[in-house]
Amino acid sequence: MIFIVVRFDVRPEHSDNWLTIVDDFTQATRNEPGNLFYDWSRDVADPNRYVLVEGFADAAAGAAHVNSDHFKAGMETLAGAIATRPQIIHAELPADGWSEMAELTPRP
Repeated sequence: MIFIVVRFDVRPEHSDNWLTIVDDFTQATRNEPGNLFYDWSRDVADPNRYVLVEGFADAAAGAAHVNSDHFKAGMETLAGAIATRPQIIHAELPADGWSEMAELTPRP
């Protein structure tokens, strides 16, 4: 699995509507055959920072993603709303998605 985490520092005037700005790109990516997950979170300490956690089945799926028309369009859209160049962690993991956490179970 290709595992990617990206931090986006968003211009303050776009922070509250960031998820709307990225919605088309998000939905198109989630519909890619090799996409395992594509999830946004807003930083609790900095309302102008969003974190994207994404997973792809393999390197070919990741390559298809970055070569897609919606990726190119998304990069163009995001460039107008970010304050700084995003920071990224990109790793290949020996997994195929999420697993249950062993240390915590809901109480009945």
